[in-house]
Amino acid sequence: MKAIIAIAFVGAFLMATAVAQQPGQPPQSPNPPNAPGADVPSHPHPPNPDPLAHLMFPPDMIMSHARQLNLTDEQKAFMRSEIQKTTATFQELQWKLQDQMELLQETMKSASVNEQQALAQLDKVLDIEREIKRLHIGLAVRLKNRLTPEQQEQLHKSRMPHHPGMPGVPDAPIQ
Repeated sequence: MKAIIAIAFVGAFLMATAVAQQPGQPPQSPNPPNAPGADVPSHPHPPNPDPLAHLMFPPDMIMSHARQLNLTDEQKAFMRSEIQKTTATFQELQWKLQDQMELLQETMKSASVNEQQALAQLDKVLDIEREIKRLHIGLAVRLKNRLTPEQQEQLHKSRMPHHPGMPGVPDAPIQ
């Protein structure tokens, strides 16, 4: 059971991250198939795509274009180090999130749920999710700040063939 929950949350997180990194594509449901709430109809007006996606560059995008960007050895070393640190912290937070979600599920199992206890446990889950989001944005900012304006422009242009004319994706280079 714990493994299924972990896989469901990692899958949902990876899907949300992938959607956030691909501007112009509508977000997917955060619920994996067969998860509680997966059978709930989607909202008639889907939420807007990630408003920051076109401003930031996913680490894998930067590293996969390292040669074309002419990243310096210093840039590559910095980025690898930051990605490794962030990945280790992310893994710890994922484990904490899994533990807190299990506790929330236990709280909710009863026929009569203690609302204060459930909401307090939900706050713990949301606090960890907030830490994860801050971790990812912090990494994106640090990596972007190490890129020259020219490198940022190159990355921006490399996105354009995949999303030509997409609303919300600027035609001007990222400054």
